[in-house]
Amino acid sequence: MIRNDIRNLAIIAHVDHGKTTLVDQMLKQSGMFRESELKGVCILDSNDLEKERGITILAKNIALKIGDTKINLMDTPGHADFGGEVERVLKMADGVLLLVDSAEGVMPQTRFVLRKAFECGLRPIVVINKIDRPDARIDEVLNGIFDLFVELDADEKALDFMTIYASGREGISTTDMSIPPVDFKPLFAAILKYVPAPDVDMDAPLQMLVVTLDFSEFTGRIAIGKIFAGKIRKGQRIAHLKTDGTKVEDTVTQLFTFDRLGRIEANDCSAGDICALIGLEDVDIGDTIACVTNPVALPIITVDEPTLSMVFRINDSPFVGQEGTYVTSRQLRDRLFKELQSNVALRVVADEIKKDEFHVSGRGLLHLSI
Repeated sequence: MIRNDIRNLAIIAHVDHGKTTLVDQMLKQSGMFRESELKGVCILDSNDLEKERGITILAKNIALKIGDTKINLMDTPGHADFGGEVERVLKMADGVLLLVDSAEGVMPQTRFVLRKAFECGLRPIVVINKIDRPDARIDEVLNGIFDLFVELDADEKALDFMTIYASGREGISTTDMSIPPVDFKPLFAAILKYVPAPDVDMDAPLQMLVVTLDFSEFTGRIAIGKIFAGKIRKGQRIAHLKTDGTKVEDTVTQLFTFDRLGRIEANDCSAGDICALIGLEDVDIGDTIACVTNPVALPIITVDEPTLSMVFRINDSPFVGQEGTYVTSRQLRDRLFKELQSNVALRVVADEIKKDEFHVSGRGLLHLSI
């Protein structure tokens, strides 16, 4: 069954090529928000570190409507150190927008995110962003993108990609540079036409893959993922299939879908939806939520292994205790292991001899510093 009422779309790009700014304009031009709700720039960079550094660190899920179609939009980090976030989010997407800066062109992370999209079987819509830059070289960049597609062994359908020329800052887009860009209507039309609607089986046994985790002090872990088959409803008994092969039966106490910048409670969700569940104990990324009577696990999420390791330990210098709030080994341990709950690209191993030392492995310096 084709669900034409929904599109699941991820936005991928090299760092600082304008993903979050483009999403801001999509929100503003969707007509779903009051002006006061969208104050400031980079609305989705809600984390303090994201605002400080001006980059996206955590993948975000939002939803907007274009006509009668709901667009589940996933903003992803652009830096290679946070590639684990990109890999997970692509599991929920049915299509991707590949953003490329009109002046900088194809960059190392462009190659990485595009390769991951192809591995997930996704066909990108190419958006050449920042066309208002005085040093834009649009034709050269477009040729570079085509060459990259060829290098990554894209099939003929993928090579015939749709191209949108846009400026996220100005909120304009066009499919042809000879036509003056006005607004984002050409971009919205391309999304509806070229992003495939989910092809799902509503009557099959439930299968949902947990892709992201959130945490609430009141309800504990919140499992976020995409339903690949069947339906789920509030209060339903489900089989929780963990990545180590064990099976636990749980009850869905609360069910949420994404709406605008937040989540709203729902009574039921169907295949193709991206939703959030509360009520599952010890849920982890990569777990499958399945039907109790016929539990079938989905393929486990795999991410690239860490490339850099550092040792974290408490300060034992003469200045110990003079700066910082959380400086004890217990607080350091709690924070590191809390991060493990949602950061699949991170590894933390406590030293067996020196109990206040922790070997932390990640994807790069920026990943570990954050």
